[in-house]
Amino acid sequence: MSKKIGFLGCGQMGQAMIQGMIDSRVVEPAQISATALTDETIDFVADEYGILISSDNKKLAASSDILFLAVKPYIYEGVIQEIKSAVTEDTIIVTVAAGITLEKVKSSFDFNVKVIRSMPNTPSLVGAGMSVLCPNDFVTEEELSSVKELFESFGESEVIGEHLMDAVTAVSGSSPAYVYMFIEAMADAAVQQGIPRDKAYKLAAQSVQGAAKMVLETGRHPGELKDIVCTPGGTTIAAVNTLEQTGLRSSVIQAMNACAERAKELSQKK
Repeated sequence: MSKKIGFLGCGQMGQAMIQGMIDSRVVEPAQISATALTDETIDFVADEYGILISSDNKKLAASSDILFLAVKPYIYEGVIQEIKSAVTEDTIIVTVAAGITLEKVKSSFDFNVKVIRSMPNTPSLVGAGMSVLCPNDFVTEEELSSVKELFESFGESEVIGEHLMDAVTAVSGSSPAYVYMFIEAMADAAVQQGIPRDKAYKLAAQSVQGAAKMVLETGRHPGELKDIVCTPGGTTIAAVNTLEQTGLRSSVIQAMNACAERAKELSQKK
């Protein structure tokens, strides 16, 4: 890919994405530029990734073919006002934040800007991200394909309609937090049973990873895979019965609905 890539904002998520792009060789470090607020971040990113980084958002916007807005949602409006005179109709803007709608970004510019709304997640840090993309009508299929290629350098990606983006926040954007809690709870119980803490985390985390891989690679229904583990009168069905009695499914569904509702609230804020 010969595009110039810009990251306006270079925190944990931005750095994860940059690392994936460089490691996969989709682009070279010389093609990537970024901005950050502090000298500490600027120095670290320059040393760690070998890319050009400064605090000049407007200059970055003017020189980027694909511009990732990797900043907190509450400063989007200010950032767009700062850079919009430097952005052209050929620039592809990629948002990386919950609640920032395509219309909200378009209305902040004075022309028909190309926008792709994205929702990556933190496993992108280890090349196992799940990202969802949603383009507006001004983005071509070729342009969407180029951006999708960038996201797939640090995981998997899917394209969906914007009306589903709040649900996406719940099922993939925020869900690593639920899984971390599950792993932590499993490890705590293992420690209670006498297993050393470091081994408990490894056993729990690897089991979760393996179970997820089984779902993805076999294509079999999660319920079917669960049934295979549950021998009649055995230990696993005893554990599953307890999880059902204590409301595991209900808790997860309620948590995801709360997450989606909060994402919807953020989307509706002006």
